[in-house]
Amino acid sequence: MHCIKLLGQSLMALDFDRQVAEIQVPIAVLNRYTALGIPDTLAAG
Repeated sequence: MHCIKLLGQSLMALDFDRQVAEIQVPIAVLNRYTALGIPDTLAAG
C-alpha cells in the first residue's frame, strides 16, 4: 500500500467507478515493474 500512496496521495475522480479505474492504473504500473524485476530461471541439466 505504501508504494501505491507514493504514486498519488488522493483520488481526483468523484464517481466511484472512475475512482476504481484511477487506482487500477498505478497498480498495473507497479505490477509491470515487479514483473520486469523478476528473473527468468531455467533448470540446468
